[in-house]
Amino acid sequence: METHAAALPKYYVLKEQILALIEDAAPGTLIPTERALAEQYSTSRTTVRQAIGELVAEGRLDRTQGRGTFVAPPKVTHVRQLTSFSDDAASQGLTASAKILDMSTVAADPVTARRLGVDPGTDVHRVERIRLVNGEPLAHETAFLAGALPDLAHNVETRGSLYSALSEDYGIRIIEVEDTVETKLAGPDEVRLLDVEMGAPMLLVHRLGFNPEGSPVEWTRSVFRGDRFRFVARMRL
Repeated sequence: METHAAALPKYYVLKEQILALIEDAAPGTLIPTERALAEQYSTSRTTVRQAIGELVAEGRLDRTQGRGTFVAPPKVTHVRQLTSFSDDAASQGLTASAKILDMSTVAADPVTARRLGVDPGTDVHRVERIRLVNGEPLAHETAFLAGALPDLAHNVETRGSLYSALSEDYGIRIIEVEDTVETKLAGPDEVRLLDVEMGAPMLLVHRLGFNPEGSPVEWTRSVFRGDRFRFVARMRL
């Protein structure tokens, strides 16, 4: 059964029209004002505002107060396999970095203990970081690691990569991972740390990493900006 445009919400029809308008536009291109779009497509500014709001939330447009609305840059592609965040960024000509917020030893709560196969209350390492691409904060990551890892903070800072530090300094290789991806809305932490609006769409990823013996050694919670990231899962059968 064919869906007719008349049966679709006005803002959705306009959203598709704006997508066609910007299809070949370079990132940073200024789009017409709300008033101009309303006149061009014979609709209300309320409808235009709703369409643009969704395109901003989806990462297709960027809106800057006082300057206007622009075509957004392409989303950063993060390949969910054993490549690192830094490697994925570099493959796209981007520079990844990390800001360490906390490195400490904490008592494992019941959920973390179960994931890492240790008893609740066991000391585990907590590594909290902001992941940046070209200096822009795009993900908030908290990793929990089991086992003795002396001088972890120094080694992670020196290597610039948690996985490199685990491999090079402790002989711990992560050869298999299990990722669970969900959606969530930005709360106060994401607003403060990732420069997004309250309620913005986010991607919540839990990763469990295993060593060659099949033991879990890493349990990580990552919150990615939904407007700036897309994930690709790659596998070989």
